[in-house]
Amino acid sequence: MLVNMKYLLEIAQKNHFAVPAFNTSSNMILKGVIEACEEKQAPVIIAIHPDELSFVKDSFIAAVREEAHNATVPVCIHLDHGGTYEQVVRAIRCGFTSVMIDASLSSFEDNINLTKKVIELAHAVNVSVEAELGTIGATGNGGEAGTDNIIYTNPNDVKLFIEATDIDTLAIAIGTAHGLYPKTKRPKLRLDLLKEIRGLTSIPLVLHGGSDNPDQEISEAVKLGISKINISSDIKSAFYKKCREVLQDPAIREPNAIYPPCIEAMKEVIYKKIDLFNDADKVKYYK
Repeated sequence: MLVNMKYLLEIAQKNHFAVPAFNTSSNMILKGVIEACEEKQAPVIIAIHPDELSFVKDSFIAAVREEAHNATVPVCIHLDHGGTYEQVVRAIRCGFTSVMIDASLSSFEDNINLTKKVIELAHAVNVSVEAELGTIGATGNGGEAGTDNIIYTNPNDVKLFIEATDIDTLAIAIGTAHGLYPKTKRPKLRLDLLKEIRGLTSIPLVLHGGSDNPDQEISEAVKLGISKINISSDIKSAFYKKCREVLQDPAIREPNAIYPPCIEAMKEVIYKKIDLFNDADKVKYYK
């Protein structure tokens, strides 16, 4: 079932679970994500970053839409960290049901203005919009841009931003970073800040950079009102680690021999994330 993110997350928020947004940049990763979510009866967001879209091309979205329509779980197709209006237009044209416009590094006023422009376009065609206040950190190995210094979301800006833009969902910066953390870097989530922001707005809140944080912190964030968590590095790391092992055998060359064990290794991570986010068996709320 193909849906937009506003519908998906309103139900998640009401029922106290978070929907995982798995970054998907190949048919093999798509296959594993859909299979795992169907097995767990877990709603899911297929997230595709502009850099990933430049690799898989627009035609890949037709395949994602086909899988979503045939899936036994609700599926949203989401543009992750769209940085320009043109990237948003491209995503809507090729069939995304949700987009993120990330102007978090711009001034507060410019962030509002670009977000409003995107919302005017997207809402006209039933596409939901996510924006971001504050900045997500970078570990240097995540494949997505971030900043060296995390700028925490200012609670004083949250209500003003939401009222000015009519945004559907908001990504907040409470201490996460994109990628897998090195041993020397282990940011701690500002759960006190999450509590304060949750008390200021009723729209669904999003946590980016959720791959490598301690499970206890992530679980608590869900309980405190996070409704969507982005996961990229964790699943890709499991998939490609297994690929490297399989390809040690020089006789293996067929995709249907190489990729199935890689998909299974990735699915083990996906199962754990679904359980951690309390997302398993939540399809019942969408029927």
